[in-house]
Amino acid sequence: MFYSEPYVRAVAIAKLIGLGFGLIGFFLTPYLWPDADWMLRLGILLWYITVGAVAGLGVIFYRVARTPFNVSWWFMGPWVGGWMNFIIVLFNYDLFRALTTAAFGVTGIAANPFWFVLEGAVVGLVCAYGAHKAAD
Repeated sequence: MFYSEPYVRAVAIAKLIGLGFGLIGFFLTPYLWPDADWMLRLGILLWYITVGAVAGLGVIFYRVARTPFNVSWWFMGPWVGGWMNFIIVLFNYDLFRALTTAAFGVTGIAANPFWFVLEGAVVGLVCAYGAHKAAD
């Protein structure tokens, strides 16, 4: 068996980083979209905690599991964060479209809701970096 304390700490650090991004989203959303309700804001907060947890688990998986391939943290984190935000945008396209339209206008380059995929990749990268450093 392996010594689990560094791995638990790594996931906890990734979740704390996700909490930081979630708090930024929680407090910034009303300024970007004044019609945002409490459920959306709370959902953003909890979503990024979950993104951090899954990205942290992804980093730990490649360190613990004996697999024939080695996936490094700088690939796993952005992939997990981007994939999770891609799924949430697919489920809530109209909501994210309204948010980006209110924040950036109809014709702005950032008006496309799929920019959240890139945002998720960046969040995943930062969370994975924190998990990687905490596991060492």
